Amino acid sequence: MNYMNFVQKHIDTNADITVSCVPMDDRKQVDSTLLGLSKQDAVNLPYIASMGIYVFKTDVLLKLLRWSYPSCNDFGSEIIPSAVAEHNVQAYLFNDYWEDIGTIKSFFDTNLAVTEQPPKFEFYDLQTPFYTSPRFLPPSKVEKCRIVGAIISHGCFLQECSIEHSIVGVRLRLDYDVEFKDTVMMGSDYYQTEAEIASLLAQGKVPIGVGQNTKIRIVCNPSTDKFPCFSFLKELHNKNARIGKNVVIHNTDGVQEADSPEEGFYIRSGITVILKNATIKDGTVV
Repeated sequence: MNYMNFVQKHIDTNADITVSCVPMDDRKQVDSTLLGLSKQDAVNLPYIASMGIYVFKTDVLLKLLRWSYPSCNDFGSEIIPSAVAEHNVQAYLFNDYWEDIGTIKSFFDTNLAVTEQPPKFEFYDLQTPFYTSPRFLPPSKVEKCRIVGAIISHGCFLQECSIEHSIVGVRLRLDYDVEFKDTVMMGSDYYQTEAEIASLLAQGKVPIGVGQNTKIRIVCNPSTDKFPCFSFLKELHNKNARIGKNVVIHNTDGVQEADSPEEGFYIRSGITVILKNATIKDGTVV
């Protein structure tokens, strides 16, 4: 969003509060031609939803917080709806890409959408560049892998695996014959040495990463208290997950909701969520 256009709309309408909105295909219906949509677009998108971004006149904001609604905790559900009766509240239409990633499913779908071609949202536009936090990692090492419609992060080790419509997070180790499809896996916070990996395997334990011949489809990794981090393959995998050999994570029964924290996963909206630091033992089928 060009925020200067947003602020200019606030100034031009002499608004006390301006709420950024996006046109939607289902919600509370309004005449969205009033916000600048064409008649055809207004027919297809006859609703608007708040993006949760606001501009206030300073004195109005202070009055609302100090005197009018001092006990309120939320702008969107409490303060702004109450202020509409006495203040000039305007809507600013943002008719471009926007997604609310407030649920596991929306987070999962939005992440996988960036693997599509062309993507709905472009990270490589020279006019609006995006910069990530520097990680100072080496490039990923890829050996005889099949990769289609995927994003591979830095510092990974991929050996003779198949990756389709997926996101592979930083420092991930995918062993021979691993298959990812429709998966988001967040990655790892640190490396294990070859000696450490060999020692764990010799003890029948599972190192960080994904073991040989494991098939994953639909997996996630949300950053909340219950789901501290995650990856997906229409499953979500959390950071530092240890997934053994010959594991199948596919949810073939189409389970929508399930709680199995003792086994290292949840299912939300049909998406398997692997917990952070979880261990999925060799031969497990989810």
